[in-house]
Amino acid sequence: MSKYFGYAGTYTRKTSQGVYRFTLDTEKGQLSASEIAAELGSPTYINFNEKQDFLYAVAQEGDMGGVNAFRVDKTSGELLPVNGQLVEGNPPCYVEAAENIVLTGNYHKGNVGLHFINEDGEVEQGHFTNHEGNGPHERQEKPHVHFTGFTPDKKFVVVADLGTDRLVTYKVEDSSLKEVSTFHAKPGSGPRHITFHPNKPIAYLITELSTEVIVLDYNRETGEFTEKQTILAKPADFKETNDASAIHITSDGKFLYTGNRGHNSIASFKVDENSGELTFLEFTASGGDWPRDFVLDPTEQFLLASNQNTGNVVLFNRDTETGKLTQTDQVIDVPEVVCVKFLS
Repeated sequence: MSKYFGYAGTYTRKTSQGVYRFTLDTEKGQLSASEIAAELGSPTYINFNEKQDFLYAVAQEGDMGGVNAFRVDKTSGELLPVNGQLVEGNPPCYVEAAENIVLTGNYHKGNVGLHFINEDGEVEQGHFTNHEGNGPHERQEKPHVHFTGFTPDKKFVVVADLGTDRLVTYKVEDSSLKEVSTFHAKPGSGPRHITFHPNKPIAYLITELSTEVIVLDYNRETGEFTEKQTILAKPADFKETNDASAIHITSDGKFLYTGNRGHNSIASFKVDENSGELTFLEFTASGGDWPRDFVLDPTEQFLLASNQNTGNVVLFNRDTETGKLTQTDQVIDVPEVVCVKFLS
């Protein structure tokens, strides 16, 4: 297989109409032009379930926000609407699905949504857990939940709260979330997203406000995190505003990448095969303005940066031996693009 469907989540504040679809030909290293796959209000983040037969997207409709479900036709790439669950107020900023659960994180409301999925892929109305607190930074006036995902073994739910500098571990119990552990990041750092090492009990937390990667030991039994390394993910001499964005690790656990909005770059790191700690490799210009996210393609020969303000998705070759990135001439327009996910 050399052709893969990619799906892009977007804001729909200007010209975007919803979720877009394109293809990547990994043999030729070519992207097709994007086309609308699902008309939806501000599906800023999207994710598949584990079997990839359903796609879940955050959504906004008027003064309502929530999550919508689509059935995926893997042959045509078509997205077929299933249902949606919206509640009053701002929409979530993150969604993740596993087994029979969809998790949402709401930056504006500071809450975590736990939604169950029935056998037809439909999302049922969720149970919401509200965070409390604040932090010293001007953007930390209240909780701002930014990431809600599962640990690799699906035993726990992990939530990154930018507003309170916390990484909270929950367990699903009696159709709700029960807190089992909390990691406190440096005040004012603003935890945003987390990713796990593919085969070690180690996680990597990106902080948006301080632009650092915190390397964490993860206790698989208790769900606790403890800090083992913190490394800067932007140039030390870059004094302009920089908001760190996404963080992703390769499936072989050898390289890790993070995004910089402001510096407009992807930072590359080598992962120590024994300790899991990071060594900085290089910064690569993202090929546009405000790389809100990026993604490795299913073969991991390529990395695609999604630049929100320039509305483009840029293809990079990735050297699997050195981890280094090289921009190609393949750039496609996706208005107000936020993130990209691939059918594999």
